[in-house]
Amino acid sequence: MNHPAIQIRGVHKHFGALHALKGVDLTIEQGEFFALLGPNGAGKSTLINILAGLIAPSAGNISVMGFDVQQQYQQARQLLGIVPQELVFDPFFNVREMLRFQAGYFGLGRENDHWVDEVLEGLGLADKAHTNMRKLSGGMKRRALIAQALAHKPPVIVLDEPTAGVDVELRQMLWEFIKKLNRDGHTIILTTHYLEEAETLCSRVAMMKQGQIVALDSTASLLNKFAGKHLRLTLGEVQLPQEVQSLVRHVERGVYTFALTDMIQIESVLASLRASGIKVADMQLNEADLEDVFLSLVGNAAAESKLVSQA
Repeated sequence: MNHPAIQIRGVHKHFGALHALKGVDLTIEQGEFFALLGPNGAGKSTLINILAGLIAPSAGNISVMGFDVQQQYQQARQLLGIVPQELVFDPFFNVREMLRFQAGYFGLGRENDHWVDEVLEGLGLADKAHTNMRKLSGGMKRRALIAQALAHKPPVIVLDEPTAGVDVELRQMLWEFIKKLNRDGHTIILTTHYLEEAETLCSRVAMMKQGQIVALDSTASLLNKFAGKHLRLTLGEVQLPQEVQSLVRHVERGVYTFALTDMIQIESVLASLRASGIKVADMQLNEADLEDVFLSLVGNAAAESKLVSQA
């Protein structure tokens, strides 16, 4: 029987009074390149920690390739590679030894060496294979930790914010390698703050908000649903006329984003603002992208929390 790569059924998680996950249901098929998006505090990390068997759900269950992450922890964990967890490494190992050790921890011996070579090559670590872990620069250490999560050739790979704070060269290299793994049949699940990454790479997207999935669809169909133009006007602190308020998709620091289905609407919005004596300081017209979908679904709460954290 062909099990889904990941099956999440009715997962709830309480931390004291906080209801972090409120009944998450999600099936990810083998071979998918899947994005899990949501603002901080939406529950993505909690879900991944349950998937990794690090915390137990308050209700519901998760299985990886048919193995329950609670009841059959070892089998499930063997099938999963999570990048980057805070992984511990022995400072006395060189990079290749560490990867061999990691694979050995999952019961794989020398027969796995060609895979270790492929990972070293794919992440630009081949010339560092015999370098001691302690002597690696920050960027190379990051690569080695990504390699460590993949050392046991897991069929299901979770990339949890893998490129946050990563240099462009590593980001491009990582994506080339991950796309190749996906073509070879590995299932990839990506959480990211960089929405253009999800848009370019992932065929299906789930968006989370306050512990629930608020959208689940193919990337193309989400973009279609929100197709159109986005008119960004810098207006400052103003009271918008009633007739244009319904077109506002997002407001941040005096910049208003209007969702338009028709170019004629641009003129009517501008005319309406002129009639109210509102001056336009700057104007941009963009195609809708995943960020627009994200903002309209997870709402301005995400933007507000961003503003609060910057304040």
